[in-house]
Amino acid sequence: MSPVGSPRTVRGGIVVLDPTSGAVRRVITLQYNPDTVARSFQVRGAGGDAGAKAEALRLTGPPAQTITLDAEFDAADQLEFPEANRTVVEVGLRSQLALLETLVYPTVDSVRSAAALAAAGALEVIPPPAPLTLFVWSKHHITPVRITELSITEEGFDTQLNPIRAKVHLGLRVSTVNDVGVGTLAGSLAMTHHQRLEQLATRQAPAGIAALGIGGVS
Repeated sequence: MSPVGSPRTVRGGIVVLDPTSGAVRRVITLQYNPDTVARSFQVRGAGGDAGAKAEALRLTGPPAQTITLDAEFDAADQLEFPEANRTVVEVGLRSQLALLETLVYPTVDSVRSAAALAAAGALEVIPPPAPLTLFVWSKHHITPVRITELSITEEGFDTQLNPIRAKVHLGLRVSTVNDVGVGTLAGSLAMTHHQRLEQLATRQAPAGIAALGIGGVS
């Protein structure tokens, strides 16, 4: 808990949206914000080693960005007040971890529906669209993502073998207009993030070339 008078720290997390309407289905907050959020970028360029020289400086779209983070969960605070946290008393962290796990599962209804269509002789069974997930890391960093990696390490258990401490590793791939198109909800959110980046960049005070110890670049 933050000391009295200290600024309130917002939490990072994942927002699950309906892929069509954009309605918020679920908000998953990280109990403790991770100390490190790693982001890597694979640049999409038109050139390359074998590309035409005239194309070497062209960008064909936003980079392919991946995000990785490790989050910790601990039921100790909730177990201190059992009457207010009956779910934690009964199942430990299983409910919180299940929220994350269901993000990488198709729904039971969709699995049953696909099985019924296949049994009825459907030539092609198209999976339903997955929920749209957003990674929220402050109001300045809201990006549509696809979860590519999820690992859970349970480190402590109660007398019923429910986990009461756990570490979660998340790997996310940021969706861009190259992946989802411009005219989709995910594409609109990707473009908003792109615009926010450009706006933030303009707030940085420009440096003079003399700061590099040179008088010019010619």
